[in-house]
Amino acid sequence: MSATDANAAPDFTVRRAEDPADRESCFAVRKEVFVAEQGVPEDIEYDAHDPGALHVLAVRDDGTPLGTGRLLHGAAALALTGEPGVGSLGRLAVARHARRLGVGAALVRGIEDAAGDLGLTAVDLHAQTHALAFYERLGYAAYGPEFVDAGMPHRAMRRTL
Repeated sequence: MSATDANAAPDFTVRRAEDPADRESCFAVRKEVFVAEQGVPEDIEYDAHDPGALHVLAVRDDGTPLGTGRLLHGAAALALTGEPGVGSLGRLAVARHARRLGVGAALVRGIEDAAGDLGLTAVDLHAQTHALAFYERLGYAAYGPEFVDAGMPHRAMRRTL
């Protein structure tokens, strides 16, 4: 998947982070966005789901990491969603310098493509409330009450694939 902004934004690619270097880039972006920028404690940012999750990475053509996200599937997703066949999108993070370039939307679509490849029928996520409109534009619908996670208000959302 590749994207280019009409206003000379850099080209980037979204790919599955399957090798150790890509995984480290994913974790570095998460640390920059969630830990440094948003103040999420590092000991809760990285969890037992990371090793088995499918991670995606957006990189500029020169290799600079721009963003990341992960998909939980199987037993890990079932524990969160309560429904077989539903994946759980999470840890979506875009570096500050790469925002408003379409990176976030491309990451979500990459995760959805991976979910479809795994035979999943829907994707759930827990969105920070300030990001609800972003996910709604991508076809997600909020459900359930607002809740606090890592000290920030969130809503559950779902999109049927």
